Amino acid sequence: MVDACEGMIDAEQTRRGTNPDELGGTGNESRHEHGTVVRTVCQCAASQIELNVHVPSGIFHTMENSLAASGPVRRVAIVHEWLVAFGGAELVLRELLKLFPQARVFTLVDSMDSAQRAFLGVGDTSSSFLNRLPGIDRRYRSMLPLFPAAVRSLDLRGFDVVISNSHAVAKGVRVRPGQLHLSYCLTPMRYAWDLREQYLTEAGLSRGIRGIAARALLESLRRWDRANSTGVHGFATLSHFVADRIRRSYSREATVIYPPVDTEFFVPAGERSDYYVTASRFVPYKRVDLIAKAFSHLPDRKLVIVGDGPDATKVRAAAGPNVTLAGHVERTALRTLLQRARAFLFAAEEDFGIAPLEAQAAGVPVIAYGRGGAAETVRGLDHPRPTGVHFAEQTADAIAAAVRQFEASADRISAAACRENAERFNEARFRDEFLRFVDAQWAAHAGSAAALDTKVLI
Repeated sequence: MVDACEGMIDAEQTRRGTNPDELGGTGNESRHEHGTVVRTVCQCAASQIELNVHVPSGIFHTMENSLAASGPVRRVAIVHEWLVAFGGAELVLRELLKLFPQARVFTLVDSMDSAQRAFLGVGDTSSSFLNRLPGIDRRYRSMLPLFPAAVRSLDLRGFDVVISNSHAVAKGVRVRPGQLHLSYCLTPMRYAWDLREQYLTEAGLSRGIRGIAARALLESLRRWDRANSTGVHGFATLSHFVADRIRRSYSREATVIYPPVDTEFFVPAGERSDYYVTASRFVPYKRVDLIAKAFSHLPDRKLVIVGDGPDATKVRAAAGPNVTLAGHVERTALRTLLQRARAFLFAAEEDFGIAPLEAQAAGVPVIAYGRGGAAETVRGLDHPRPTGVHFAEQTADAIAAAVRQFEASADRISAAACRENAERFNEARFRDEFLRFVDAQWAAHAGSAAALDTKVLI
């Protein structure tokens, strides 16, 4: 079961653009023991902890169109699954902490290093009992059966607004009468819901005794996840694609607030070169090998592939002499590669997909699979101001055909249109839309509780 848990969490984190192997150090924590022994199928036991948190200095603001300024200030808690490696969920957390600098962050596990914490704006955190287990920064993925108990153990008494930034169990946190719980749901647990069989296959658990045990665990998680989704008063999510999944999983509607794109860092610059580029972690669903194979049909074009990962052997085998494997590159070097590229290629079916928008922010057109988030973030040739080309099938032939189609229509796609489209997803827009979401939800919540003399700490 340990292998099962690690395999499924690995698959989810690589799908979400997080490298679980890039682990940081442990933050400063002071612990007070209380609680009881928790026993699960993993036969793990640990006691819950509560951290003494230093709340960073900040200022009080009243939200635009907020409730009356008189009365007690409302305290905000942010629940984030784990702080171990840096990924898309952490970019959302960074923006939430800009909105609510006085908020306390609660996590299941926290081992992030000081440099990443500083970038995110994370100070000390309150962590679950899992954080006390030896070597948890390396083994937390194997604790999947304990995640529900761990998130339910977090003590959120004293907070009025709870915001869960969730792709697994954070939205299942225990809230009390009078508290408002809002969830920015990056996705329902995909290994428990719509992609269960795919995750089991990728983790090598599609058959046998271990497969039976893994399916039983996931079915239990699925029931728990749906039951505890009723504790969320309002859902927001990152795309209409995921909003539909939330509707099917929880029978709930979700407000779509696209996640933040750093359009101040990714900017157009310099002359374009003649190469195409893609950047991704090499995992099966990213289909990087198909992009490499497509360029075997395009021998007179050049492709640069940025990234690494478990599928590296498959990608190398598919890459011909006109394909350059650049490996991992730093963020600044990636920006330069994007700025000079002829177009960016993207073959994954993502919930959102930040990379195509970073490319567009740099003024670069995108050739993308036309399902999932890319259908919402890349404007195809049917748009008056297109920013790229969509292809309908995840095959090398379809990708090659899309490259040819792009070249035939390149004069219709301008760097200015790409940049303009990316600006729709900038960080300031995310903060404004999320603040309005919280404001509206709090007004409805406070009105139902007849508590209209309040404001929110941000």
